[in-house]
Amino acid sequence: MIVALVAALVVIAVAVALVQRRRRRRRVRFIPVAPPVAAAEILVAEPVAMPDVAAVEAATLAGRLGNARGVFARLRGAEADAAVRDVVEEVLLRSDVGVTTTTRLLDELSTAGSGGSLVSALRDRLLASFVSADRSLSTSVDDGRVPVWLFVGVNGVGKTTTIGKLASREVAAGQRVVMAAGDTFRAAAADQLEMWSQRTGADIVRGAEGSDPSSVIHDAIERAAAKGSSLVLADTAGRLHTNNNLLDELSKVRRVADRGPGQVTETILVVDATTGQNALSQARQFMAAASVTGVALTKLDGTARGGIVVAIESELGIPVKLIGVGESAADLLPFDPVEFVDALLAP
Repeated sequence: MIVALVAALVVIAVAVALVQRRRRRRRVRFIPVAPPVAAAEILVAEPVAMPDVAAVEAATLAGRLGNARGVFARLRGAEADAAVRDVVEEVLLRSDVGVTTTTRLLDELSTAGSGGSLVSALRDRLLASFVSADRSLSTSVDDGRVPVWLFVGVNGVGKTTTIGKLASREVAAGQRVVMAAGDTFRAAAADQLEMWSQRTGADIVRGAEGSDPSSVIHDAIERAAAKGSSLVLADTAGRLHTNNNLLDELSKVRRVADRGPGQVTETILVVDATTGQNALSQARQFMAAASVTGVALTKLDGTARGGIVVAIESELGIPVKLIGVGESAADLLPFDPVEFVDALLAP
């Protein structure tokens, strides 16, 4: 009896094992293997030559002033007669030349008489609007003093970036530069200058957030004198030009920077060209507060229409010394009136 029971259990176990084996086989899926694909034939065209870097740089200004050139495009090829006076007026106003300067230019064009190329006549009048001034950045100081370039302007115009680009240029020219992070009310400004310091090799002096800007700039000048540095680039807080108290403080910053061993040789007002006639209002206010010696006009490669350069020089008599036409350090250019006007008007 026991032997029969054991035999029955063995038979049942074998049967169960066979059933499970069949189920496992059903679950196995065979994935078809794609037939081998022949290697694709690669057709190589003639190698393309790399662009000439020098040629690209030479075309930078005209190429970057695309928006401003577009405003003046309607005048190219026009004759200097009364029929196009309205067009000239519209173009000048749209380019941010301003009402005062536009009226004067139109009167001068009328006095010059009709006939000939309007572009040629306008070019002459625009060039006559620029002040006769030295557009270089001065480093001439009394013996034993360190030249200081002070940068002023409202927030957001590109002041700190302009300082960084100039530091790059001056260090490359062999100057030993100290940057003073005098915008102590905006932490990002000091961080930006720290980044430019690491990138260019310029020295930097910065203070605690909210500290006295004058003391930071004074410390930077003292450091420059002690280390034999040849130039101090001093940032200032982004002053709101309608706030008299802040402008008074800016006057104090300039007085401190001009004490020995420092000597302020340039006070550069940085202006955003895209703000149009508002830039002219800013310049008027800063002239009195900081004894501005020159203007750096930024963002001319964007939506700026270019004419604000003419308005600033014609109405205020301040020379534009630098223009920004891009993001890299090489895109901060010395301002040349002839090159600028030709870039606007040339075909």
